[in-house]
Amino acid sequence: MSRGTRDELLARLAEAVGSVTVAHPTRVAIDGPPAAGKTTLADELAVVLRTQGRDVIRATIDDFLFPRAQRYPRGEYSAEGCYLDAHDHDALNRMLLDPLGPGGDRRFQHAVYDHTADTALSPPIRTAPADAVLIFDGVFLMRPELIDRWDLRIFVSTALDKTVDRAVIRQRQVSSRADVERRWRERYIPSQQLYLTTVRPTDHADIIVHNDDPQQPTWETRTH
Repeated sequence: MSRGTRDELLARLAEAVGSVTVAHPTRVAIDGPPAAGKTTLADELAVVLRTQGRDVIRATIDDFLFPRAQRYPRGEYSAEGCYLDAHDHDALNRMLLDPLGPGGDRRFQHAVYDHTADTALSPPIRTAPADAVLIFDGVFLMRPELIDRWDLRIFVSTALDKTVDRAVIRQRQVSSRADVERRWRERYIPSQQLYLTTVRPTDHADIIVHNDDPQQPTWETRTH
């Protein structure tokens, strides 16, 4: 287990990205519970890699959601629905992860859905350089449908109760505290517990970042 500053963590992650040797773009998963700090970490890592001269593709699971009308067949607060019905993994593999992987043509789309407008997206198809890095953040990234698509797997761990407080702060402009707390305690946290129990994502992670204190994180490198 290592402890250090935010910059030391980012340097370690950038080193891990640089140590991946593949003949196609390096696909990096940044997994973890909602409000654990995945997006912030992914954005900061992308900045570091770009300063090192890498071509970085930033993408997120939120841009591969099913339309709202399809996401809630089990109800808006269903934990099973959050895990089973929310994300379009077929589109994610087809449009992004497989084209950037072994044997892929590197022609990709980084999004298929705008979650703020609840509309389908079809951004221009881009071609990634062979040495590009995909930094992809989201929930449930180690699940069986996706696990083999990653070249480096990072799991951001935070006490689940802490994520509730962070979520209330993050969403205070759009949702009441009561609504955020209900969504977290009935849907998001139980869905994470289901995921942790059935998939054991930390067993698959190459690096686990303990992010309870984002300015003084600790991290551990796993060997498989």
